[in-house]
Amino acid sequence: MSDARELADDDLLAPQGRVVLISGASRGIGAAIARRLHADGYTLSLGARDPTAAAKALGAHDPARVMTARFDALDAGSARRWVADTAARFGRIDALINNAGILRMVRFDGDGDGDEVAMNEMWNVNVIAPFRLLRLALPHLRKAGHGRIVNIASTDAKRFRDSTSSIGYVITKHAVLVLSHAAKFAGWDDGVRVTALCPGAVETELIAGLAGATPPAGRMKPSTIAHTVSFLLTLPDNASVAELPMNTRLESTL
Repeated sequence: MSDARELADDDLLAPQGRVVLISGASRGIGAAIARRLHADGYTLSLGARDPTAAAKALGAHDPARVMTARFDALDAGSARRWVADTAARFGRIDALINNAGILRMVRFDGDGDGDEVAMNEMWNVNVIAPFRLLRLALPHLRKAGHGRIVNIASTDAKRFRDSTSSIGYVITKHAVLVLSHAAKFAGWDDGVRVTALCPGAVETELIAGLAGATPPAGRMKPSTIAHTVSFLLTLPDNASVAELPMNTRLESTL
């Protein structure tokens, strides 16, 4: 097997030998990404609150190329153990997919105390947790030579749509966008490239019954996001995609 840091004949990065961390891998977008990348030939480390569920969601797989670990976005120790155990088992980390996230409805005219609790929860899960994983993984990504980070943001990272949106969720996704640009600067000289992937409505439990969301018939499938992540991981260092919005609806700037 060739060194994973070498480019394929067509100048795209080959998947073989590259180790990818995926958070929130037990369902929805994370599970779809895991299935796609495993089929591509990547080695995977799947982080989820229920590692057994992540393995089940992946389906039939090569155990030599897959490990599962407990990762709770609210538990800093689980993040440290996950990254350390992945590096110990596979000897390297080549990519990080920050996918785990939550949505709570927060509006100006809502429940003041309850909204602050929801804001804090979203901030910790959607911003602090990916920031923590980035700090832990970045030394490994720098050593990899062509390290890659994909932060799953949202079209809500690009604008505030309307009054049906959760103010708190939009704030956290804007923060993820800034986090992505900061990580790009931090790792650029060592070949690390970072993308904030900003999809519109995806057919997952996250937006089930959410007022104002794109109707189910018009939503993206998780497999569409997985395909896009697969594509981004193959791009060479001189094809950096800092932001990639993918919308389900017509908007003037997206």
